[in-house]
This record gives sequence, C-alpha cells and structure tokens, in this order.
Amino acid sequence: MQLPEPRGPLTAALCADLLAGSVSPDTVDLAARIVSAAADPLHDEDLQLALAVCYELHYRGFDGVDDALEWDPALLTLRAHLESRHTAALRELTGSPAPTDEPVDVQLGALVAADDGPSLSRYMSRQGTAEQWREYLTLRSVYHLKEGDPHTFAIPRLSGRAKAAMVEIQADEYGGGAPGRMHSELFAGMMRDLGLDAGYGALWDDAPAVAFTAVNTMSLFGLHRRWRAAALGHLACVEMTSSEPSRRYSAGLRRLGHDESTTVFYDEHVEADAVHEQIAAVDMCGSLVAEEPALTADVLFGAACSLALDGLAARWLLGAWEAGRSSLRGERPLAA
Repeated sequence: MQLPEPRGPLTAALCADLLAGSVSPDTVDLAARIVSAAADPLHDEDLQLALAVCYELHYRGFDGVDDALEWDPALLTLRAHLESRHTAALRELTGSPAPTDEPVDVQLGALVAADDGPSLSRYMSRQGTAEQWREYLTLRSVYHLKEGDPHTFAIPRLSGRAKAAMVEIQADEYGGGAPGRMHSELFAGMMRDLGLDAGYGALWDDAPAVAFTAVNTMSLFGLHRRWRAAALGHLACVEMTSSEPSRRYSAGLRRLGHDESTTVFYDEHVEADAVHEQIAAVDMCGSLVAEEPALTADVLFGAACSLALDGLAARWLLGAWEAGRSSLRGERPLAA
C-alpha cells in the first residue's frame, strides 16, 4: 500500500510528514484552517483523502510509514479537526432523524422506505456499459477491498445479544472462515474479471472524494466508542438495502456476458443479506437499544448516513455519465 498522490496542500503536507516520521504542528494548524474554510467537506478531495490516510493507519498502513504513527498525538489532533467537520456535514446532510416510540427495526424500515435517492443498481442493470462498470467498481473498491473491517471495529464496544448478532453477520463477511469466500476476495475476483487492478488500495488515485466519504464515515463510527450505535445502524441499513440491488447488479453483469464466476460477489449478497436483514435490525440494533434506549437516535443517524451517502455516490456517477464524462479522476489507465 503506497501513500496516494496528494490532492491539495493538506494531503501534500500530511504525506510528507508521514514519510518523515512525525506530524508537524504546522500541518495540524493547516488542517484546522482547511476544515474551517471547507464549503462542501463531503466532496472535498483534499479533506476526504487526508481523513482516509489517517484512518488507513488503523487498517494496513503504508509502505515507508512507521506503524508507530498510528497513535501519534499530533496525528490524532489533526484527525479530530477533520472528523469534526465531517460529522457536522453528515448532520447537515441527514437532518439527524428523530426517534419515535416504535420498535427500532420498524423505525429503520421506515427510513429505508422513505429514501428517494437515485437507483444506481437499476441503471447498471439495464444500461451500464463495460467502461461504466469499471468506473463503478473502481469507486467501490475503496470500501469493498476492506469489506467488513470498518464495522468490525465496533464489536469490542458491544455486549450481549447485540454483540453476538454482529459477530454472526460479520462472520459471513469473512467467508465463514474460508479465505477464498471472504467478500473482499470475491470483489477482487470480479475486478480482475473486468480488467482492473485488484491490489489493495491500487486504485485510490483514480477514485473521487465520494468514494472516501462513505468509507471514512464507517471508519469514524467503528473507531469511536461514542459512535458504536451509529456503526450498528449503518450496518443494519446496508444489510436491509443490499439484497435486491445486488440482484440487479448481477443481472447487469450477466447482460454484458459475464457468468456466475464473476457475479458470485453479488449473488452471495442476494442470499446472505436477505438473512442478515432481520438479524441486524431486530437482534443487533433492537438488543442494543433495549439495553440503552438513549442510543436509538444514533442508530437512526448511522442508518440515515448509509442511505444518504449511497445517494451521494449515485448522483456523482450518474451525473458524470449523463454529462458524457468519466466519474473518475485524471486520465490514468485502469487496466491491470
């Protein structure tokens, strides 16, 4: 995993500091200034990439960067500036849905039913071209090559039935103990079938800010105990909204001539997420709020973020394609 190409003054300074072995006070001050000036933080290339770089030190790290920097106080201060603005933007985007007296699984279902975001899966099923598929997979690779990991950070922060339910869901994400069946591996195989470099992080430089916005939100929720309920709400919403779109994505790939060896990633989600839906909404989220009712609002906030950020990415992709341009950054070749 190589450090990505900088996208502005903050990522340039941050990457230089990481390679030098320490984060300077000037870079921390720069982050504070950039955060205060960011007009659209969820689409800000410099801000989102900087936050992703900070979080990646908790995943696999970077070649040439000292692992000890993962818990460097200056880096954590810098990250806190970015997280504060990112969280505020999520609040603005979702409106922070208010809880009702209904069971939390019913409230989650109502959120999903009320979502009016564009359906990217319908587009890809009916008319997505091979090149658009490669662009879509490039964007999604930022998350799916680490699929499961951001949410898994929340497991030690739970107890009882909520914890057991989350482990049950996440075990499937990791292939039930079979490395070749891990969802990240299935996604990598699909990338290779479409001629993409499936190396971990290999396409970061091509992915736009919205690809990192979604993963940064999951990392934020998973890495902070304060946001454990939001992590569960986010995961529940992913499980509740995945099965039918996965069926459409599979159909879109088959329309282009691919068979089950390529569509297995989506075929797996059609079956698994249909089962996970009730476990996530009732056993996981329901058990959590039964023990701690005050966390209901955070569960709903996490779910609302999942829906809203899916819509953000869909609008980015569809808007670019409708305008006749690529949704990716630069002119780099995507083929492996």
